[in-house]
This record gives sequence, structure tokens and C-alpha cells, in this order.
Amino acid sequence: MKKTTIGYAMTGSFCTFEANLKQMEELVRRGYDVLPLLSYNAGELDTRFMEACHLRQRLKDITGNETIDTIPAAEPVGPKKMTDLFLISPASGNTMAKLVNGIYDTPVLLGAKSHLRNDRPLVIAVSTNDGLSMAAQNIGRLLNWRNVFFVPFRQDDPVKKPRSLVADFSLIPKTIASALCGVQLQPLLAKDGE
Repeated sequence: MKKTTIGYAMTGSFCTFEANLKQMEELVRRGYDVLPLLSYNAGELDTRFMEACHLRQRLKDITGNETIDTIPAAEPVGPKKMTDLFLISPASGNTMAKLVNGIYDTPVLLGAKSHLRNDRPLVIAVSTNDGLSMAAQNIGRLLNWRNVFFVPFRQDDPVKKPRSLVADFSLIPKTIASALCGVQLQPLLAKDGE
């Protein structure tokens, strides 16, 4: 029996990388085949949170698969039906803006576009400092797209960053299971501490 293949695409919300790697490990533990993808920034920039070479090694160690990190490598995702579900986590404000405007200039965006052509679910785990300002319109538009589902999200620091939103990454497995059935996991607005 073929395993369900999850395209796990990471973009440049670097402070969430450890939480995402933990969820990637959980998906593998649950029996999913996980295919990692990286945006150019996620795959090339060294930050105070993680060096790019360390991230790449962790992805290989966790999934056993090579990372898709170029446009030519991402293009066959749809035509070859490489993924049953495509997850963008973390999904930066920049990534969501480009997605809703049809700009597919990174491996993650081209992979998502290529995957969606097969009418298969795309799951978004938002992580952006302007989720309740400029990125809000893009989140709203994506909520209305067919086959697009969101990991429940919340304000991550309402006092110091009142417009910032972040997904509850611990809900990625539940969101994936729900999206594979064509249902948005509810409630969409996560409670603090869950």
C-alpha cells in the first residue's frame, strides 16, 4: 500500500523552524512519506535561529528524502503527482502574497501551484508579523480558494506584536488528516496555550 506523500514546504519565518522540524518528525512517525521543499531564503540564509546547512541536513535525516530547492526540481510536483497533500509551513506573508497573485518564483510557490492543478489539498500554516494588517487580505483570499486549508492560528504576542499571526504548529497532523477528507479543521482561530 502506497504511503500518503506530504510535500512539506518551508519559507522564511526562521524563528519557527524548530517547531516545524518537530512536526515533520511527527508526520514521519505517523507513517507519512514527507518530501521537503525550501524557498530560496529558507534554504540559503544562515540566521540566529539556524544555519542553512544544518537545516538541510536535518531535513534529510528526518525524511530520508532529498530537498527540492530549485524551480526545475519543483516543476514536476504536479505533472508527476508527487504529493497527495502540499503543506506550506511556515507560510510567510511574502509567500502568501505571491501565491494569491500568481507569482511562482520560488520552489515552494511553483510546487504549490503545480500541486493544486491536481485538485489536491494545500495546507497553509501562517507565520507573519503583519497577519492582521497587510497580509490579512491575502489570508482572506486564500480562505476562499478551493482545496486550500489553514492550520488554526492565533496572535502570537498581542501586546508587543498586535498584528502578528502564527499557526499552532502542533495542529499540523490534525489539519492534514482533516484536509485529506476535504474539511477545514475547526476552530480556525486557535486558543492560547493549545
